[in-house]
Amino acid sequence: MNTNTVKRHCVAALRWLAVVALAAVCSAAAAQSYPVKPIRFILQHAPGGFGDITARLVAQKMSASMGQQVIIDNRPSSGAIVAANMVAKAEPDGYTLLLTGSGTAASASLFKALPYDVLKDFEQVSTMGFAELVLVTAPDSRFGSVADVLAFARQNPGKLNIGSNNIGSTQNLAAELFKSMAGINAQVVPFKGSSGLIAAVRGNEIQVAFEFLAPVIQLIKGNTLKALAVGASQRFAGLPGTPTVAESGIPGYHASSWNGVSVPARTPRPIIDRLYKEFAAAVNAPDVKQKLQEMGIDAKAYTPAETRKLMISDIAKWKAVIERAKIPRQ
Repeated sequence: MNTNTVKRHCVAALRWLAVVALAAVCSAAAAQSYPVKPIRFILQHAPGGFGDITARLVAQKMSASMGQQVIIDNRPSSGAIVAANMVAKAEPDGYTLLLTGSGTAASASLFKALPYDVLKDFEQVSTMGFAELVLVTAPDSRFGSVADVLAFARQNPGKLNIGSNNIGSTQNLAAELFKSMAGINAQVVPFKGSSGLIAAVRGNEIQVAFEFLAPVIQLIKGNTLKALAVGASQRFAGLPGTPTVAESGIPGYHASSWNGVSVPARTPRPIIDRLYKEFAAAVNAPDVKQKLQEMGIDAKAYTPAETRKLMISDIAKWKAVIERAKIPRQ
């Protein structure tokens, strides 16, 4: 290689390093001034649900702390595909956020094809809340514990009915996971909504059901429903006397619905770090934690790395449950 060739390579390398350095400087500068305009937070749910309520409480706090409005944009659709696809194709500049979570993880196995890759097309920012699941029965039920439920199911194969919401919902997958991990022959009965499910439990049409705490916590406290166990790995602070499924006879059982925040892939790391800092501060605000706990939601802000790890774990877990239950892909 002659001297001129070496010089050309050196010049090219220096130019490349200059471009990289300039990009890093610009990225850091952008993050330092971020945000300079309102942030759009796209939700895959209609107003009023668990994710919507959590997002609005957190967005209100962040709007005040960041000096720019965090605007909620509801884009409900089957499998949350519309909202996720909008964010996947958005500019990776920190001004378009996606409400993500366990539903996003399950959708990877519930659909034959998605217009995006859950792991490759998004960066995880943080979790916000974990909606606790609870196994309930009628107040006059023969069941006083998970052990009673399991004993009945084993003595009467095929006779136990476990209610849930729609096929593929978190409640439905939690019921299928319960059935699988317990090794019992039981029927999982899906309902179109919480009202029908709760009425069926209270009327003894089904023996037990998995439901989010939010629509049933006051019924439990008023002795209109009986809580047998919660699905999380730890007891819920709002119902300290109710054990977990794991400590009640199915070791390792864990099922809850969580929501969090994603941004498009290639969003600069300083902006992701800033967003995590803001989300963590909002989620951990005492008034936010209190309001969410009253609705059966445990407020927690996982780091970006922890949130990605959770997403990967949930994709694998729900894939196995969906395949075992033979739930057809849409």
